[in-house]
Amino acid sequence: MKKFISLLLVLMFIVSCSTVPITGRKRINIVSDAEVLPASFAQYEGFLKENKISADKKMTNEIQTVGLNISKAVDKFMRANGMVAEADSYRWEFNLIDDSTVNAWCMPGGKVVFYTGILPICDNTDGIAAVMGHEVAHAFAKHGQERMTSAYGQQIGSVLVALGTANKDPKAQELWNTAFGISSSVGLLAFSRTHETEADKLGMVFMIMAGYNPEEAINVWIRMSERAESGSAPPEFLSTHPSNETRIQNLRAYLPTAISLAKKYNTTPTKS
Repeated sequence: MKKFISLLLVLMFIVSCSTVPITGRKRINIVSDAEVLPASFAQYEGFLKENKISADKKMTNEIQTVGLNISKAVDKFMRANGMVAEADSYRWEFNLIDDSTVNAWCMPGGKVVFYTGILPICDNTDGIAAVMGHEVAHAFAKHGQERMTSAYGQQIGSVLVALGTANKDPKAQELWNTAFGISSSVGLLAFSRTHETEADKLGMVFMIMAGYNPEEAINVWIRMSERAESGSAPPEFLSTHPSNETRIQNLRAYLPTAISLAKKYNTTPTKS
């Protein structure tokens, strides 16, 4: 049984290994769009029914205009790089929710929510584009599907530990299970930070392609850092997100690369 599961894991790795466009990061994803997108769209519709959509027409229009511009940049990249089927699978939608939560998110397939609480951090149209680019990038890189794959892998790993310690005494079993639980949880947190960093970079490229000022992506995190209370954040290695300072440094370092890539992709002829 242990050999079978190990072989299954190897086969999963070989079959499902792919590369994230633009960043070149290797990823493993066994969750297909056909599996996840219908559920994603249904959950989004349910969320909109249960939450208050903002009545601020001017700000809603700005959110939707920025979202449309960035989604067009993503669509342009995909169609120019042989990702036509993926481009056709997205159902882009952008809504502003009347809620003080300082957050925004994007579900697989391009369903985006901004909370009014994050607007002061955005501060301006370019700031909205920075946050929008980041959230759209999560969908583009299929981070949601990748995290689902990781959860499946963690479940299989737990089974392997249980099988491997079946003949050991109860104390040894408890020790191994505890060790696996801690290491796998911290590993998934690090995986999440990798996604956040990747979304920051991809989002910067997309916002430039759409005509927005990329330096505002850095300023967004400066404002976020100024907002945060001293000592309120957990240690970075126990957080799902990089620290504000890490993000600021990473984005500053990546800015020249993002400008160069955006120029390249904006001048690439789109294939029919």
